[in-house]
Formats: sequence, C-alpha cells, structure tokens
Amino acid sequence: MTPLNRSPHTGAPSLDSTEAAEERLNSAPPARSVLAHARAYIALSKPRVIELLLITTIPVMFVAAQGVPPLWTAVATLVFGTMSAASANAINCYIDRDIDSEMRRTRRRPVAMDQVTPRGALLYGLVLAVASTVGFAALVNWLSAALSLFAILFYIFVYTLLLKRRTAQNVVWGGIAGCMPVLIGWAAITGSLDWAPFVLFLVVFFWTPPHTWALAMRYREDYAAANVPMLPVVAGDHRVALECVLYSWATVVVSVVLWPVAATTLFYPLVAVALGAILLVQAHRLLRRVRAGVSGPQLKTMGFFHLSNAYLALLFAAVTIDPLLAAVLA
Repeated sequence: MTPLNRSPHTGAPSLDSTEAAEERLNSAPPARSVLAHARAYIALSKPRVIELLLITTIPVMFVAAQGVPPLWTAVATLVFGTMSAASANAINCYIDRDIDSEMRRTRRRPVAMDQVTPRGALLYGLVLAVASTVGFAALVNWLSAALSLFAILFYIFVYTLLLKRRTAQNVVWGGIAGCMPVLIGWAAITGSLDWAPFVLFLVVFFWTPPHTWALAMRYREDYAAANVPMLPVVAGDHRVALECVLYSWATVVVSVVLWPVAATTLFYPLVAVALGAILLVQAHRLLRRVRAGVSGPQLKTMGFFHLSNAYLALLFAAVTIDPLLAAVLA
C-alpha cells in the first residue's frame, strides 16, 4: 500500500495516492502523452486484423494485373484499404465497449481501458471512413470506393449491430465484410469485377467461421458472460467441431476452383491441395478429439486457430507467386 504524503509541519495527509498519481501524470512530458495517445488510436484500429485483410488484398492485385500491379495504384489501395478497415474497427470498439470490458480477450482495448473516449473513437472512425472513401474515389476508382464503403457499413450495421448479439450465425454472414478486400483489390486494378475475385471471396467466406469458432471455443466463457451467442456458446463441442470440418472442406474445394477460373499454372493448385490437406487433417483431428471425450484446454483449439492463419497466408502467397511464375514461363 502506498503511504500518504504528510505535511512537514502538521503530519496531516497532504496528497493521497490517487492525487499523487494524477500529479505525476500531469507533469509527464507532453511528448510522452502524445505518444501514448497515438499508440491507443493505433490499437483502436486493430492492426492485427488489418494485417490479415492486407494478406488477401495484395495477392488479388497481382492476379488482376497478371503480374506486378501498377505501384501507385497498389500503394493507394493499401493505404485507403487500411484506413477503411481501421474506421470499421474503431466504430466497432465504440459500439462494443460494454462487452469488450467484460471479456479477457478484449478488455485491454483502448475504449474499454478508458485510453480513448467513446466520442474520440467514434469521431476517429467516422473521419477515417470519409477519408478512405474519398481517397478511393479520387485516386483509385469509384468501384473500389463503393466496395470499401459497403464493407464499412456492412461490418457496422449488419455484423456489429444486427447479428453479433442476436444469432450464432453472426460470424458466418458477418464475415462477408472481411471478404471484401479481394473484391476491392481486383476493382482497384481493373475497374470491374470478374469470377476470379469472387472465388477468392468464397475462400475467405468459408475459411472465416472455423477460424473464428476455434478462437471462440478457447474464450467460450468470455462470450457467454458478455451474452454474445457465438456457436461454441450455444452448441456443444461436437457440433462446433463438425461444422469446422465442413467449412474447412468447403474452403479447400473452392480454393482449387481458382485453378480453372483464373487459368493459373500448376503451381497454384498443387500448393492449394497441399495446404488444404494439412488444414483438413487438423480439422478432422479436432473432431476426433471431441468424439473421444476431450474437452476444455486439452482440445487445443488454438492450434487449429493458428494453423488456419498460416493456411490463409500461404495460400494467398501462392496466389501472388502464380502470375509472376506464369509471366516467367510465357
């Protein structure tokens, strides 16, 4: 316990520990305070989520350009795409601040920890939404701007406000927002849409539920305490594991469909099949453990979660490499 400061003349308390802490905080160098605020707003943007979105945006631009995309267009798309995703994430933190403070996984988010005010988070998100949409429209094209705005609105109004707290299908349909970067990347390069980006859209769409449910199984008690009806909260482990298997199969099958649709070289389908086999082995292994009566931490669901991350990153790396390889072999 921190002792009270006392007057040298009377011995009476002069500052309690809270006031002393506030005094030290107020006397901190301004640069330190600015840096702390900057870090809080960066955290509000959920940079790790944005990294995942960029993993799917960059490769599709290579496919659309049938090689290396124009540098300026690629950079502008990544910058405004990052701003777009950050805006949706910030507004999500504003809306979900009540349940974020109840969950171990999210209670250290800036709004939940009072590092950023709710009003600050909302304004930050709105400014980024406007800036990213205008940036896409002015410096890339109107189609990419429209798709980016749609992704923001869908994530906020459909996923966060409508689905998340009402149905176990929240991440299934809410995941559409996370699929939009592949369409945005393609539209940024071509100014139109085609079947190839929709195939990759479906890859991310089917990949999202098992990836998210594996994490939700680990934090089931948190979601239950926050009254968020994630599938692992409202259903037993067997159903969750079975659906993870089914969605994983759908992911792998659709990933191979890109081969004929985009006329890739043999490199891509060979990588897709190899990576898909690894993903399916782990999904079936999770189901077998559930059927054997394993539960709780022993299920090791985070292993599947991390593997699914690696799967998506490596699959889209193959998507990037294939058109470059095709150009070399031509």
